[in-house]
Amino acid sequence: MNIPFSPPFIDQAVIDEVLDCLRTNWITSGPKVKALEYELLSLTGSKATVCVNSWTSGAIMMLKWFGIGDGDEVIVPAYSYCATALCVLHCGATPVMVDILDDFTIDPAQVRSKITAKTKAIIGVDIAGLPCNYNALRKIVSDPKVKRVFTPASAKQSELGRILLISDAAHSIGSTYEGLPAAQKSDITIFSFHAVKNITTAEGGCICLNLPEPFDNQEEYSFLKLFSLNGQNRDAFAKSKGANWRYDILFKGFKMNMPDICAAIGLAQIKQYNNTLLPLRKNIYLKYCQAFEAYDWFIEPTMKDETRESSYHLFPLRVKGITELDRDKIIEGLVNWGVIVNVHFIPMPMLTYFKSIGYSIENYPNSYKQYACEISLPIYPQLSDVEVDFIIESVIGAVQQVTDVNRLVKVLS
Repeated sequence: MNIPFSPPFIDQAVIDEVLDCLRTNWITSGPKVKALEYELLSLTGSKATVCVNSWTSGAIMMLKWFGIGDGDEVIVPAYSYCATALCVLHCGATPVMVDILDDFTIDPAQVRSKITAKTKAIIGVDIAGLPCNYNALRKIVSDPKVKRVFTPASAKQSELGRILLISDAAHSIGSTYEGLPAAQKSDITIFSFHAVKNITTAEGGCICLNLPEPFDNQEEYSFLKLFSLNGQNRDAFAKSKGANWRYDILFKGFKMNMPDICAAIGLAQIKQYNNTLLPLRKNIYLKYCQAFEAYDWFIEPTMKDETRESSYHLFPLRVKGITELDRDKIIEGLVNWGVIVNVHFIPMPMLTYFKSIGYSIENYPNSYKQYACEISLPIYPQLSDVEVDFIIESVIGAVQQVTDVNRLVKVLS
């Protein structure tokens, strides 16, 4: 059997939506993007949504919007994909990394300990689809002592009057927090629609705005639409309608807009998401847990508790008591049996670039501990029961092989 890790969900509805886009002869930003933004408003309950061409673009844009730059600090978890810190570096600011909790989410106590007068934002990362403890993070940024330390350096920072709370929700579209869409718990939530995500546009992302008063989220939406299109006051779709050729550049913007041909894929998927695609992912998660709970090496992922429920983007299997080398051997065994898996993530301080600028994994022991025993299993709607059963059998067999070898080595030594 050959089971890929995370192929995109492409059914007839997706094909029809893309063909509809092609038949209109309009493939860059236009009505499909607007329609996707509307669906995202409905799904998340946000005050405004802005589609962009990637999560990274959305994060850079929002940090720039807030006036973050040289000399500023943004607190991020050490356990994340590199884009979480690179977006900060691209703005000229410094990522201040902190360790994580055992559920993979950022440790609020460590966040609090790292706040200085230079701190302008906190980026929480919803690993595997599980929302961070946003109540704790909101309590930190709203603490009068923390607000007194906050030193605004831009008009937006003065308007907010505190540290900006951003959710890196690349994994967590459809997750909930206290029974509501988790996107509502942060000032800004940014989704990824990369090819492996629960909803994809091939490449793309979305910024969800839930800014408090005195911000006008609709005004900010209008600004950000221009900001993502070079600061141009008339987009290509508007220019195509009659004598609308004249445009102006109002400010120094970016080229980060999402095209309609990409939005069409996500538009077809999002219409099926809550009723079909997300429940299928959850069912696979439950099957994995039911199969593995009989084994004392199984560490069950936190996907639901009294406050939060995941989007079931990943199944981050952890195997108790193994080393990083053991984990790699288990992966090798799975691949040999035709099951492609992944690891989420290599902590950023272990990557060459971040080591070269002074980060060290020794300062983030729990990030390393979770990484060393983590294997991300396939979890997507197209998986058949037969394939899920084969994955389960393969995991049990691969873990058993490694543990048997380790036991033999101990006996012989």
